[in-house]
Amino acid sequence: MERTLSLLTPSGRLTLGNLLGALRPMVAAQRDADCFYGIADLHAMTTPHDPGRLRTLVRETATLMLAAGLGDATVFTQSQVPAHAQLAYLLECTATTGELNRMIQFKEKGRGVDSTRASLYTYPALMAADILLYRPHRVPVGADQRQHVELTRDLALRFNRLYGPVFTVPELTLPAAGARVMRLDDPTRKMGKSDADAAGVVLLLDPPDVVRRKVGRAVTDSDTGPDAVRAAPGKPGVTNLLEVLAACGGSAEGLTTYGALKRAVTDAVVAVLEPLQERYAELADDPAHVTTVLEAGAARCREVTGPVLVAAQAAMGL
Repeated sequence: MERTLSLLTPSGRLTLGNLLGALRPMVAAQRDADCFYGIADLHAMTTPHDPGRLRTLVRETATLMLAAGLGDATVFTQSQVPAHAQLAYLLECTATTGELNRMIQFKEKGRGVDSTRASLYTYPALMAADILLYRPHRVPVGADQRQHVELTRDLALRFNRLYGPVFTVPELTLPAAGARVMRLDDPTRKMGKSDADAAGVVLLLDPPDVVRRKVGRAVTDSDTGPDAVRAAPGKPGVTNLLEVLAACGGSAEGLTTYGALKRAVTDAVVAVLEPLQERYAELADDPAHVTTVLEAGAARCREVTGPVLVAAQAAMGL
């Protein structure tokens, strides 16, 4: 069976954008592929973090992944599979400073900061290790990570050429159009985990009244008339609301005012989140089950990644 891999970084609480843009496609992929879905807690340490909050976010993320329906995949925590960090160093010995200097995320996160952690600079090598250890056939990735996956392919090709054919060179696949959910208060920006405290970000565990308040304050525009509720290049806020409505199974038919649109979006979002939150509550009340799933996932990952790490070490002369 074809193998695929996706990792979520616990840099913040999961949002509606994560559900529609990442978790749903991950659930769908389980039908046709051997899926490995990880929580990239090592990546969350590339910037200043609070240890206690990191542990909490890892647990919440894992529980939400299972609540979303990832029961047929191998779900694991990155730090519990030592080969990730071990292979990362070998790939640091394969990458060049010129390649790492070109990474956009390193430049963006370092802008206006006196200094950054060295791990932020070498993070692309760890991401490459995350991927290559599993020899996946394809890696679904958002546009913001495309450069890193392209570097992964370059490193795999170079390693195989210099030391021998150890790695599978994965194909990069982009998510379907419309999977990118924007912030409700600023529709020019992606709804991301790092902005979880923002008024325009709907969290997966937000209760209905909070969802209603956030959607009610969503940016629209000053357009009026019977055709005001429409998607258009000059109407990013309305377009975003319409896309969220459609993604959540709602319909814009007959909607002529922004108030009606927001009510419809609220109802559709709440209808999607309610069963997820109910399942999350059940799993949160049974922490031993979540622990068992993660331990089993890590054990399988160690079985899969161990031979790849050994082969890479031997190829490099270790």
